[in-house]
Amino acid sequence: MLYAPAILIARALRVAVRFVRPGGGSALPGLLLSKMAPRLLDKVLGSFPEGVVVVTGSAGKSTTTKMLVAIARAHGKTVFTNPSTANIKQGFFSSIVVSSNLAGRIAGDMAILEMDEGHAAEILGRIKTRQVTLLNVLEDQLDRFVDPSFVATKLLKAAQSAQSALIVNADDQNLLHLLDGNTAGLAEISWFGIDSAVESSHSKRGLGEAPTYLADLARPAVQSEVTALVGRHATVSSPLGEHDFDLPNRGLHFALDAVAAFESARRLLAADFDADLAAGVLNELPPVFARGEIAEVNGVPVEFNLVQNPTSFQLNLDNLDAKLDRVLVAVGRDVHDPSWLWTVDFSGLSHADVVTGYNAAEIAARLHVAGVKLGFVEEDIATAWDAFMALPEPVNGIRTVLFSADVMRRLRRHLGFTDPEAVER
Repeated sequence: MLYAPAILIARALRVAVRFVRPGGGSALPGLLLSKMAPRLLDKVLGSFPEGVVVVTGSAGKSTTTKMLVAIARAHGKTVFTNPSTANIKQGFFSSIVVSSNLAGRIAGDMAILEMDEGHAAEILGRIKTRQVTLLNVLEDQLDRFVDPSFVATKLLKAAQSAQSALIVNADDQNLLHLLDGNTAGLAEISWFGIDSAVESSHSKRGLGEAPTYLADLARPAVQSEVTALVGRHATVSSPLGEHDFDLPNRGLHFALDAVAAFESARRLLAADFDADLAAGVLNELPPVFARGEIAEVNGVPVEFNLVQNPTSFQLNLDNLDAKLDRVLVAVGRDVHDPSWLWTVDFSGLSHADVVTGYNAAEIAARLHVAGVKLGFVEEDIATAWDAFMALPEPVNGIRTVLFSADVMRRLRRHLGFTDPEAVER
């Protein structure tokens, strides 16, 4: 019971914060617990009998982790996982506040966790990791990471922590160069990817991996690959045959997440892996919140799409119906350097009925220059939301929201939705 006092204090703080700020209360208790019991995280993650499995990279972590967790549970595994916004050190401590007993133990056969690419190396350097999945390296959060090569260096350290299996995207040259000449001592690598013909037929821009400015390396032989994609219907080829299922949402990036989860599950579950069961799970899985999630707000369906960097913004734009009637675009405080908005091609967006968020002026200026017809521009999110919902019902599609993570959290709190930190996979 060494950790009981610290956990009790953190839980009391969580209750107090949530009383003052409904829908909040996750970050501060986790921070406090990390200061009072800094070794608790190592103890918790080292306690799972079947080890720790990690999904990391610039984009797709939440969806891939949700898919992998669902497949493992369908195979009878008891899995602990973190809420999709609790993927940094402080967030893991917040998960402990909620999920552990007073001794600092969490029940489960294994932990399957998404980890922020900047924090994974630090955390995994102190624990034994069974398996790591590397998704991609994008030009993301340059104010934080400075350069994609910095992310690649962090991911190499994460890869080196894997003891049983390393699952890697064969179509990201950053990862190929990262592992070129650096495989000594690494766990056995499995590769996943998307057939080049499928990728070229669905996206003129690909999946937005950061350029390496180096000569391309040959693509390694892949174990699992998306060989067909028609709308949301995907076909994956693996050593166990071909498998068909529907994705949780449209878009090439969701297909990449699915094949990453499929191959990760195949290696994780080994002889117990049932490919048909895995395909069935993927076929029935709803999207992660705000990744093409459709939720009802006062009985009105609204589609929410999270945009976190140039690539995710572009991919979400490219997959929108060009005839949508009602669109809200919101960019918040998390976009510290709004200049990256100018790298996104908005030619496929005809209009934005409402523009909001802390950086409303910046995104409105970008949209105006791109020739996007603007409606109501208002920094205050609550006011803007009320104006958006007061618009006439759409004739084409449903009300659709594109927002950054800061606006996502604020808007969900305003709407009384479960706060993202408390969303269970």
